[in-house]
Amino acid sequence: MKWLTLDYIKQHSRIDFDCEDNLLELYADAAEEVVMNTLDRDYDDIVENFGTASHDVPAAIMQASLMLVDLSYTNRSPVSPQNMSIIPYGFDLLLKRYIKLAD
Repeated sequence: MKWLTLDYIKQHSRIDFDCEDNLLELYADAAEEVVMNTLDRDYDDIVENFGTASHDVPAAIMQASLMLVDLSYTNRSPVSPQNMSIIPYGFDLLLKRYIKLAD
């Protein structure tokens, strides 16, 4: 995990046990990867352009990452009859400002 922590994830998803920490870390790594791919940026680029250290990752990027972790945690299958939607629209709104534009 580059900017997410288990504490943030557990607070966001209201998880108060430790037995699935490894799974949450996997989801966090995947979420950060998806965010970086969506932004067309790597971690160093994010920190260099939006902060001076790893703890300065913009709140919108943090929130989008947490949303993805929670989505993966609560929907462990790709599709269910009750929920056949893609990533929530708010994800795009949070990240839109940080997408790298063509040079």
